[in-house]
Amino acid sequence: MRTLFILFMAGFSLNMNAQPFVSVKGSTITLNDKPFQLKGTNLGNWLVPEGYMFKFSHATSPRMINEVLDELIGPADTKRFWNNYLHSYVTEADIHYLRSTGMNSIRVPFNYRLFTDDDYMGEKNPEHGFQLLDKLIAWCAKEKIYVLLDMHCAPGGQTGDNIDDSYGFPFLYEDTAAQTLTVSIWKRIAEHYKNESFILGYDLLNEPIATYFDSAHFNPKLEPLYRRIVEAIRSVDKNHLVFLGGAQWDSNFDIFGKPFDDKLVYTFHKYWTAPTREVIQSYINFSKKYDVPIYCGETGENTNEWISQFRQMLDSNNIGWHFWPYKKMDNERCIITFKKPSKYDTVIAYANSSRKNFEEIRKARPNNDEVRQALEEFLANCRFENCTENKEYVKALGLKTVN
Repeated sequence: MRTLFILFMAGFSLNMNAQPFVSVKGSTITLNDKPFQLKGTNLGNWLVPEGYMFKFSHATSPRMINEVLDELIGPADTKRFWNNYLHSYVTEADIHYLRSTGMNSIRVPFNYRLFTDDDYMGEKNPEHGFQLLDKLIAWCAKEKIYVLLDMHCAPGGQTGDNIDDSYGFPFLYEDTAAQTLTVSIWKRIAEHYKNESFILGYDLLNEPIATYFDSAHFNPKLEPLYRRIVEAIRSVDKNHLVFLGGAQWDSNFDIFGKPFDDKLVYTFHKYWTAPTREVIQSYINFSKKYDVPIYCGETGENTNEWISQFRQMLDSNNIGWHFWPYKKMDNERCIITFKKPSKYDTVIAYANSSRKNFEEIRKARPNNDEVRQALEEFLANCRFENCTENKEYVKALGLKTVN
């Protein structure tokens, strides 16, 4: 009896100390049955490199950036660059800092290729995504920061632009094999993290169906695919929230019918609009109509004044937010910044040059020593200890600046 009592009390103690899952109640995201407004940032440019944050105007997607590096330093050194990059751009120090500002959550864009044997960021390893995210989530759990996983790049391409690392068309909706792979990857992720309470949830497809494409053709295909993915997730994980983005850059909620799961959050993105309630009124109306939570998954890339006004408007309507992005090179429109390497203009010039054939590649190739110096400095400069806080931007977010 004494042994049974000890075991019971040990189990009771573990249960009392267990971290609860984030949930929903009506139109409110909750934690411990209390409202939990998401406040944080996006770890953009880490697992999904973007050309504009490398200051490239032509090589805008991960695939194109990799091609530039292959041409400049060769595949072997490109592999080494990415390995160092992945362990330098975001570190435990970054996560500790984010918590110290008062953030409670982050959104993490990822490329589906991290969960396949495709050659991506120096690896051909279907476990690579878990290796990177497990470490990040452990840091976040230590700091009590919740993590939203965002499939920024889906098989075939869900957007049809550089941001989904596709070939310029949303092939996902036309390709059954790509859809099956998307569903399979999300099921693997959900199975892996089903008991991880510091996972906030799953943002299934970032900014699906760009405005360049026939919305009448593609939009009706989106919610049925969401249903397939959610069904697969729920077969292994009933704990986590699922985030559904609208069509046309996460802006169009007209594609949605009645909610089909009891833990859905509907996400919108807003850039370069007036920082007023009017621009999000349709989402508020949707939330009231179906009694479901809404959330701003991306916004930012603007002046500090605009950031402050838009953030306050979201706060006044109890809408959570993750501003984009956390870190950029030589830029004040983010939370922290790092210096451009001294020889980096050499890299930029090559990336922006015409390289339509091998002759043009040979003619454009710059001094090898300058390139290598620039890339080594990039890896050093992007580390947290070498970054600078954009204090006025942080203040505009209503967060604490840190010395």
